[in-house]
Amino acid sequence: MGFRFVVEPWTAAAPKRRAALSLCTALAAAGVLGSLVFALAGVAPGAAWLAMARGALGSAYSLSEILVKAAPLTLTGLAVALCCRINLWNIGAEGQFVFGAIASCAVGLFAPAWCPPHLLLPLALAAGAAGGAAWALGPALLKARLGVSEILTTLLLNYVAVLFMEHLYFGPWRDPEGMGFPGTAELPDFVWLPTFGDTRMHWGLPLALVLALALWWLLARTRWGFRARVLGESPKAAAYAGFRAVRITVTALCLSGALAGLAGAGELLGVQHHLQDGLATGLGFTGIIVAFLARLNVLAVPFAALLLGGMLVGADQLQTDLRLPGTAILALQAALLFGALLGEFLAGKRVRVVRTGKREDRHGA
Repeated sequence: MGFRFVVEPWTAAAPKRRAALSLCTALAAAGVLGSLVFALAGVAPGAAWLAMARGALGSAYSLSEILVKAAPLTLTGLAVALCCRINLWNIGAEGQFVFGAIASCAVGLFAPAWCPPHLLLPLALAAGAAGGAAWALGPALLKARLGVSEILTTLLLNYVAVLFMEHLYFGPWRDPEGMGFPGTAELPDFVWLPTFGDTRMHWGLPLALVLALALWWLLARTRWGFRARVLGESPKAAAYAGFRAVRITVTALCLSGALAGLAGAGELLGVQHHLQDGLATGLGFTGIIVAFLARLNVLAVPFAALLLGGMLVGADQLQTDLRLPGTAILALQAALLFGALLGEFLAGKRVRVVRTGKREDRHGA
């Protein structure tokens, strides 16, 4: 007599229960593994979590900073979720984010004198989206035409984009009046995104929410969205129906790049106001966690972005109060990602313990 574990799919679909299970598993994993990281660093886990909560929710300023972080995280999360919904893996949101910032900075710095100032902001945003899409076009064509893995190409191009940005603000775009510090000149204020009151919260967040709704409509209510979902779920069925896989793949990856590029443009025009070291802080990579925490539901991405934004803002308190390194938040993000993946697995499968008889034990032996 013995026991064995059987993994099988759920017999009945329960989307709400499965989503709740996925979220609870992700939060539990982050809580357990995060407490372990704090304990290994010599800090009481309870004190660390309390400091994070105080840093994220303790003042109106910290709440506004969460919204500042949520704006680019929503866009990069949407970029990743769009591709994953059709079985594509865009790991290059960070590079597309950077190239979007480069393109929008070029508009702000080098726009011709005859261009009306009130048109520069929309032109800079459009350039950011175009820059991100252009950076995703190469991997899209390689995937669609030659079958090259988009995981490798998009991942490697992240580092190329960051190095190119550093070349610009260390070299040809460096501010001659910057007193030796690397970085471009500050963009004129008429190119900045408007802010809300005295906070740093800018119009990038409402724009991200509008784009989340637009992306949901595109995937759920249009012919292209239907074809893209069919291609993601069954390439053979899409080929049998005569859907153009090459066109859908290229369009999806470029649209994903445009969303990430727009995130970079929003961060530059709304927060940084010039290219400098510290612009590429991993918001593109964090968008992967946002997408999976939202279970690839584009309408849930803004809520996941708020959660991650709260973690990022709260992590600053860990450094000031408890002297923990900034890398501690990376461990928490990794725990949240692994928890989301485990929750997704448990949401689609169930594990049963089955009692085995003597014959089955002998046969297995």
